[in-house]
Amino acid sequence: MERGPAREAAAAGQQAETQSGAVDPTTRARKSSEPRTGEQRDAGSRGTAVQGLEFPRYFTLPGVDPFDEIEWEIRSAVIGNEKGKVVFEQRDVEIPSFWSQQATNIVVSKYFRGQIGAPEREHSVKQLIGRVVDTITRWARDQKYFASEDALQSFSHELKHLLVYQKAAFNSPVWFNCGFEAAPQCSACFINSVKDTMDSILTLARTEGMLFKFGSGTGSNLSTIRSSQEVLAGGGTASGPVSFMKGYDAFAGVIKSGGKTRRAAKMVILNADHPDIVEFINCKVEEEKKAWALIDAG
Repeated sequence: MERGPAREAAAAGQQAETQSGAVDPTTRARKSSEPRTGEQRDAGSRGTAVQGLEFPRYFTLPGVDPFDEIEWEIRSAVIGNEKGKVVFEQRDVEIPSFWSQQATNIVVSKYFRGQIGAPEREHSVKQLIGRVVDTITRWARDQKYFASEDALQSFSHELKHLLVYQKAAFNSPVWFNCGFEAAPQCSACFINSVKDTMDSILTLARTEGMLFKFGSGTGSNLSTIRSSQEVLAGGGTASGPVSFMKGYDAFAGVIKSGGKTRRAAKMVILNADHPDIVEFINCKVEEEKKAWALIDAG
């Protein structure tokens, strides 16, 4: 396990205390974790319980902003297509010096908020990570999640360190929405149900569309919808789940995930014992044939 600066400093301090004749902190920690007698437990239960979590530092140091410990540089994020045409460009963006150009292009094009060229457009990774970390920190403070302000600041700095050094990363909806929307949608995927009624089938289309809008993916099992081989109460034959699936897929194709450039992520399931399972299996093959025909036609 990597030893961060906080651990190194703590280890040096412990060694100095031990050499000066003070009680070894590891001994204190070991003693505090030993089972207490009934009398000790009763005495502890009568005291006021400390609410909230403690959060020790590992990578960061008190009073030092993780952003101040790294070197920043000004770059341009430019993305071209296969024909060499520029499809995205934002210049003069502030990026950690150790980030790759690919990371720069992805973060600036996908996760910076605001219209290109507008004054409110984000132009620094400090703004991006800052709005996410500051929002989560504010939630934790409002909900009294941590035992003290020091513990809260420790959590905030550690999270900022993990993100700026790319040791961890949130899913796309967090970057899209956190610190930007009043009630941010932060989950990556939603599993939705549907009933064999027109109202439910159309409601699912709306639900998925709104989830796509804020950057999340969806999954649905359409096995509850009657097959295309069954008749309707008012006469005629049912459309079947595959027909409705094509409609859902069309919405996923036109609603950009998180309002950005990438297509929304969607999963569809049909049980193996459904009468339309063969059509379901073959539909992707048929759609791929259409796509290749369009590509070949230029």
